[in-house]
Amino acid sequence: MTETALITGASAGLGAELARLFARDKHDVILVARRRDKLDALAAELKEKHGIAAHVIAEDLADRGAPARIVAAVRERDLSVDFLVNNAGFGTTGAFAELEVARELEEIQVNVTALVELTRLFLPAMIARKSGRILNLGSTAGFQPGPFMAVYYATKAFVNSFTEALGYELKGTGVTATVSCPGATETEFAKVAGNESSLLFKASAPMTAAEVAEHAYQAMLRGEAMAVPGFKNKAGIQSLRLAPRSLVLGLAAKLNRPAQK
Repeated sequence: MTETALITGASAGLGAELARLFARDKHDVILVARRRDKLDALAAELKEKHGIAAHVIAEDLADRGAPARIVAAVRERDLSVDFLVNNAGFGTTGAFAELEVARELEEIQVNVTALVELTRLFLPAMIARKSGRILNLGSTAGFQPGPFMAVYYATKAFVNSFTEALGYELKGTGVTATVSCPGATETEFAKVAGNESSLLFKASAPMTAAEVAEHAYQAMLRGEAMAVPGFKNKAGIQSLRLAPRSLVLGLAAKLNRPAQK
């Protein structure tokens, strides 16, 4: 029986690459994102190349009603979700006091609230079937505070912590939860966040979306609790445990501070 993966943020970047990996392994996919044209193009690509079923649900997870509508759309199509990939997310850059409050709250809605709601809505059926995989996209940003990207770093700290705790609760159920914690990655993220000129993305070459997606995908299949791609990212996380907190904050601020115009 063909299994189905639901991927949020599937219109580009890591979401699109993860959808390609599921399709490569002959899983049907449910593609969720705001941009229907991008989703339709990806669905057509996956159907033609891999002969799988690709369903499109155009929703903006910044809308608080979106998760419930996504679940309803899945049920209307008589589909079950065997893999849930909570990939959708975005960041903002700048001094918190100067950023638009509505956009900061949308960031929490997409990165945290929608992720939690979708997980809670799809998880009971997985537990009942004694089979399922959840993959949440966290970040190396979730291991320390991030001045000038304060809300983004905080949301990723939540995702990292939530997923690890959930994975522990799910032991023995046949369902696993994995959090992937990449560092800087070549996607649309930096452009949307407004930090493509920051030291974070200029100091070293980011990993490609395809590399990060493959690492996360394989970790999910193995049921690993946490997956950190790349030696540089692993070393960076380990160094945080030894460095003084003031130094960690100062370095994060230096990396994230918007470039002077």
